[in-house]
Amino acid sequence: MNLFQALILGLVQGLTEFIPVSSSGHLVLVPWFLGWPSPGLAFDTVLHLGTLAAILAVFWRDLIALALALIDGVRRRSLATAQSKMAAALVIATVPAALLGYFGQKLFEDLFSAPEWVAAFLLGTAVLLLASERLVGKARSLEQVGARSALLIGLFQGLAIAPGLSRSGATISAGRFLGLPRADAARFSFLLAAPIIAGAGGLQVVKLAGTGALSQNAGLLLIGFVTALASGYLVIRFLLKYLQQHSLAPFALYCAGLGLLTLVAWLVR
Repeated sequence: MNLFQALILGLVQGLTEFIPVSSSGHLVLVPWFLGWPSPGLAFDTVLHLGTLAAILAVFWRDLIALALALIDGVRRRSLATAQSKMAAALVIATVPAALLGYFGQKLFEDLFSAPEWVAAFLLGTAVLLLASERLVGKARSLEQVGARSALLIGLFQGLAIAPGLSRSGATISAGRFLGLPRADAARFSFLLAAPIIAGAGGLQVVKLAGTGALSQNAGLLLIGFVTALASGYLVIRFLLKYLQQHSLAPFALYCAGLGLLTLVAWLVR
């Protein structure tokens, strides 16, 4: 991998982690279409840590407040405040993805080498996004996301480990099905990404630390990290404003178009 490829893949990760078009799918398809070598696990891990840093840069005040509220709620044995309830919902919503990632690791890993499956899941993302614009539940606020609702959103996040099925698209859609406004559903989705990326990324760093993979090509890893951080930060800011007034339909059309293009290319090859 060279400098240009590191920049492009960092940019792709930062943009598509939060725009509901599947970052994992794009990290499979971009090298596949361009004939680039696979970036490898170390680079993929660092890119995800870059988008985690973007989340922390935007939401650090919220995350600190939520953590303190949850600790206080546990100490008092009562989730009486809106922040403590939301923090508990985020914890509950993290569980399904953690379990699916642990027990389904081999299945999901195999999908990363199959562009035809990425294409199919992109089409699934398109259907999901369009459905979320039509099947909106009874209006509710973030403070009204209880345990069952959190589990549903978490299940959608867990299934989105599959490349091509957008994590942000799945969780925002689940929020919409439950009646959350688009911007609130996106906010919950972005906050929910922090623990799952931190957990998965932390485990990978521990595994890679002893192999020396993180010290090899450290300059390219740093470039990917910074590019993913910067582009991810800008995209979060953009989407939180964009979704206040606009629908998810353009992203659905993009996923459908890319999915169909990938299927055609796969059949031709």
